[in-house]
Amino acid sequence: MSPIRILLVDDHAVVRSGLSKFLLVNKDLELAGEAADGNEAIQMAAACHPDVILMDVLMPGMDGISATREIHRKYPQIKILALTSFSEQNMVQGALQAGAIGYLQKNVSAVELGNAIRSAYIGRMILSPEAAEVLANSVTQAHLPGNELTERELDVLRCMVQGMNNNEIAQKLVVSLGTVKFHISNIFQKMGADSRVQAVKIAIEQKMV
Repeated sequence: MSPIRILLVDDHAVVRSGLSKFLLVNKDLELAGEAADGNEAIQMAAACHPDVILMDVLMPGMDGISATREIHRKYPQIKILALTSFSEQNMVQGALQAGAIGYLQKNVSAVELGNAIRSAYIGRMILSPEAAEVLANSVTQAHLPGNELTERELDVLRCMVQGMNNNEIAQKLVVSLGTVKFHISNIFQKMGADSRVQAVKIAIEQKMV
């Protein structure tokens, strides 16, 4: 298989340098290019056709959330991972609403970052524990406009927001795997979602989080 091509976006050269060295020791990952701000990120996304972008959130000029929104609109096939030092609710929600498939802290380990890139590449949402906690703590509404989720469905949704898989949800809620799948199917139907990523994003956009 061809290596996963990565675009690094960060206004600090030392951060980009460190990430570049990290990519060199992973044979399945490849540096496609670098950008120092949001505007340059948009230009580089068009020029180097990355598979995954590691996007800083706070940068001078165009910020990472604005750049994520524009790149996702133009090139929806590119997976964008927010990689930042901050986990404020508005930043986490803003990045995901803009089209990011994940939100990571810069204190993530090399192994975790590599796995996150690979997961993003195949379309799986990735959240740092801090970001997951921010979203989980903000789930306060038990219904969507015109479609009410049951209390148990809301419990399952909270677990989904935290990035748990079906087995982990079953263990946490002390129910069978089949029951979890049944609840998730109902959640998808009520929310009009066709994937876990979309369900989490809809929950955020509808101010359930």
